Amino acid sequence: MFANSREEYLNRARITGPVRVASIPSNQIYIRHLEDPEASASPQVLRLPDPPPETGVRSVQSGWWPPAMLSADWVRANHDAFDLMHIHFGFDAATPARLRDLVSELRRLSKPLVYTVHDLVNPHQPDPAAHLELLDVLIPAADKLITLTEAAAAEIRRRWAVDAQVLPHPHVVDCASMERIRAARQRRAETRPAGSMKRIGVHFKGLRPNMDTGILDPLARVVGKIPSAGLQVNIHAQPLDPGHAEYRPALANKLHAGAKSGLWELQTHEYFSEPELFAYLASLDACVLPYRFGTHSGWLEAALDVGTPVAVPDCGHYSGQDASVATFRLAPGGVDEDSLLEAVRTLLLRRGLPGLDAAGRRRQRLGIARAHREIYETLVAGIPPAR
Repeated sequence: MFANSREEYLNRARITGPVRVASIPSNQIYIRHLEDPEASASPQVLRLPDPPPETGVRSVQSGWWPPAMLSADWVRANHDAFDLMHIHFGFDAATPARLRDLVSELRRLSKPLVYTVHDLVNPHQPDPAAHLELLDVLIPAADKLITLTEAAAAEIRRRWAVDAQVLPHPHVVDCASMERIRAARQRRAETRPAGSMKRIGVHFKGLRPNMDTGILDPLARVVGKIPSAGLQVNIHAQPLDPGHAEYRPALANKLHAGAKSGLWELQTHEYFSEPELFAYLASLDACVLPYRFGTHSGWLEAALDVGTPVAVPDCGHYSGQDASVATFRLAPGGVDEDSLLEAVRTLLLRRGLPGLDAAGRRRQRLGIARAHREIYETLVAGIPPAR
């Protein structure tokens, strides 16, 4: 007989301590902000720390990639340490066979699998075929699917005939910094002289495959049509360094020439720390995402956290992350310049700060944490689906 309530089912299942989650990864800002900050003294969800990468090779920005947990051998050796597995990202280098083995081992040991679909298209891979093969394993196999936008959920339903629960992206900027930055920004807006220079920013980071440097010329023309506006171009130092393996001579020449002729201000730097990123985004009056494919964006969320409005391309589901974003169209030959001009102008004319304030983000985070906890407890308790 089924229990009469979720609470009765949990009691029968004897879930008395925190649910132990093998999270892939664990130490990443999105995952860290799934935690309930009000339950830190007595957590109801315990995400295992990232084990050292099995190959001994770590990414530049993190210590968890490639993820050691993403292995049937790791599951066999550590199955007593966790109650369920939750995959977010980091499986780029896996093969479909490896994921099938992982899923089989989880099934054999009765360990539920949760998968949050962050990327329907991998922003690091020019050819979507390899990522799609992995999605064809993970999405049908997951006991629970989560995604970040309604449009992404609709696409998942259309392509795989399964439902995903929509839970929004939590804040990226910590709430204390968010409160301080947004308050300072509001004060500046109230005292800013009419006609003062507006800074439009585009950041190419380390030139991952979905970055479209072809947006430079149309964006420069767009900014040139807006009175008292200037374009700032940021990029990591390596592509402009002749002594580095990632040197891009044609792009470097173009960026330096454009800066010399006054088309844009060029800023090169190493990978931003979190405080540096937040300060950079807060310095902009509008942020343009130069993506030509992808799905969702944490960069977008960070910009909104500090009160910077964002223009996004009409690919992926960026426009579904927040009602405040302005969207421009991608044309077969690049960017549709008229829609880009309209998007930037729209952002600059808006009053008030976009996105939720710190109090709103705190409330949202509590809701996201509660929803994850309920998903985990339900799966571990083996609660049957609602009928």
